[in-house]
Amino acid sequence: MPKRKILLLATGGTIASLETEHGLKPGLDAAQLLSYIPEVCAEVDIDAVQVCNIDSSNMTPPVWEQIVRAVEERYLQYDGFVICHGTDTMAYTSAALSYMIQNSNRPIVITGSQKPISENSTDARRNLIDSIRYAADPDSRGVVLVFNGSVIAGTRAKKTYAHSYNAFSSVNFPALAAIQERKIIRFVPQPPFSEPVRFSHRMHDSIVVLKLIPGTKPELLEYLFRNYDCLVIESFGVGGIPRNLLETFCREMEKWISKGKIVVMATQVANEGSNMEVYEVGQKVKEDFHLMEAYDMTLEATITKLMYLMGSCGGSYTAICDGFYKTVNYDILSR
Repeated sequence: MPKRKILLLATGGTIASLETEHGLKPGLDAAQLLSYIPEVCAEVDIDAVQVCNIDSSNMTPPVWEQIVRAVEERYLQYDGFVICHGTDTMAYTSAALSYMIQNSNRPIVITGSQKPISENSTDARRNLIDSIRYAADPDSRGVVLVFNGSVIAGTRAKKTYAHSYNAFSSVNFPALAAIQERKIIRFVPQPPFSEPVRFSHRMHDSIVVLKLIPGTKPELLEYLFRNYDCLVIESFGVGGIPRNLLETFCREMEKWISKGKIVVMATQVANEGSNMEVYEVGQKVKEDFHLMEAYDMTLEATITKLMYLMGSCGGSYTAICDGFYKTVNYDILSR
């Protein structure tokens, strides 16, 4: 039986970092990363491509577009793809790629590490080996994040630990699989996609997140409505607008909603999601302005899905609303 063909795409991050006099900095290229895992390279037919070599805090939508084009141009040549990435924005990238590469029966795996692959005590070798083996399995598909033996849907990953090897959690949805001693133990069935793979390249990034705190100034709303096309409000608890902001919020909504501005209500609470209809402070605002609500979506998925929809729906508010509530890669379940 012929070996499965895998493409490794490297973007930098901790996994590829080397120690410098100013701290860790990405320095290894894709081929050098593979030199640390010869055992798995013997199992598959693997090639390597360097997309960029950056700290993931410098990740941007244009780099996502580079990654997507790199996959699209080689899509028919490989059975699976592994993307090495820094952990700080990995959840954003895994969510973004979930929208930019849909219906992929070839797995798109994002991974990285908490320590450089060159260190003796690193988690990088395990994560990279697990990712390549998962990408080479014929039953794998879609965009996933693989880390510390856990396989997480691209839209459900969130970095919840800054230093520990179990850095990522699957939020409001079970992990798809676990990888233990070279075995893939699947928890969520992933049937093949019936629709053809679809690639998107345009992400509109005129979006801002307002995280409410007690005493948030009303004039901040005026500035954000004026300068951004989309405002995501991270409210308290299940969601709502505090009384001191309500008058300004309603005035700004009346002014800007007809001009196509988008407002989405989310919650600061990581688990279980929002429900604006529970309390008066949320119910009235939602009814009056037909606001969109993130429900059980992660913040990373909410932001990148909006970027994708604003870039692909031609500015149609109705199309954006409809698309926002359409489930993609397990991103939204309750509404």
